[in-house]
Amino acid sequence: MKRIVLTGGGTAGHVTPNIALIPELKRNGWEIHYIGTKSGIEYNLISKQSGVIYHAVQSGKLRRYLDVKNFTDPFKVAYGIGQSMRIIQKIKPNVIFSKGGFVSVPVVIGGWANRIPVIVHESDITPGLANKIASLFAQVICTTFPETVSQFKGNKAIYTGTPIRKELFQGNAETGRKLCGFTQEKPVIMVMGGSSGAVAINNCLRKIVKKLLTRFQIVHICGKGNVDSNYADIPGYAQFEYLDKELPHVMALADIVVSRAGSNSIHEFLALKKPCLLIPLPLKASRGDQILNAKSFEKKGYSKVLMQEDMTEDSLYLSILDLYNKRHQYINAMSAEDHTSGTRNIMEIINRFA
Repeated sequence: MKRIVLTGGGTAGHVTPNIALIPELKRNGWEIHYIGTKSGIEYNLISKQSGVIYHAVQSGKLRRYLDVKNFTDPFKVAYGIGQSMRIIQKIKPNVIFSKGGFVSVPVVIGGWANRIPVIVHESDITPGLANKIASLFAQVICTTFPETVSQFKGNKAIYTGTPIRKELFQGNAETGRKLCGFTQEKPVIMVMGGSSGAVAINNCLRKIVKKLLTRFQIVHICGKGNVDSNYADIPGYAQFEYLDKELPHVMALADIVVSRAGSNSIHEFLALKKPCLLIPLPLKASRGDQILNAKSFEKKGYSKVLMQEDMTEDSLYLSILDLYNKRHQYINAMSAEDHTSGTRNIMEIINRFA
């Protein structure tokens, strides 16, 4: 039986593309192993997947800034490399597929040491530090954005797109409407801020909720601990900390989306042809990858962009109205190409190297 090791973690964005690949790998008869940390989000997400064997290793975070842990985490990485080498030697996989995040570095190096082909996938326009390191040990680097290919040396990078979870295409708007308690009388805005929510967006949105509700219904995925009881039981406004199996139904219901600009999320909106207002994480809170992601989508006509530093009650309200009024323009731009082939492209590469 063919065996594959998947890795990636630290954030949901480094895990969900792997989850999208799992059904296809199963369908093609692969035995699937996952190497991650025991305390990371990858453990919680992958443990819900049937037929995947999970292996935990140590890893340290790779930082570009000064931190006392910079003196201790390299030892964790080194220990994790040793653990990964032993696990991979025992599993004897045909190939390793890495989605990035600091946990992936020990696994990729452990695979390289065992002479196992390594495939790396980069979600953002510019590679993160973990994938910069991992790319040195990889046979091929798959990219979500065509602009990213030139970021890697050695002609190893290829534009593939990103894997999209099939269940997102199976959503039912009526099921989503019942979940939210909505009617058919008004269009629906879906607001989300990533796996942990977005406090700045949450706060600004709630200041204009009543104004928006005169024209729209709002489903607000606001992140763990961010549901506000002061806004409970308002007709047309539904709050959720997090949606899992229900998310495809809510996405099917939504007419437009307001969101951060994480690569996986915005490519899911693109595949579903959902016009979106992107509010990327500001530079002070990130390395700027979301800003580049958003600007790329804006340039291609897929999305409208509002920078967080420019976000006020008025600018958010007017941007939402403008997006809705021009939604068909954005849908036409998103419909010009097929954005659903990432899974197929990556499976072809995995099978080639296996």
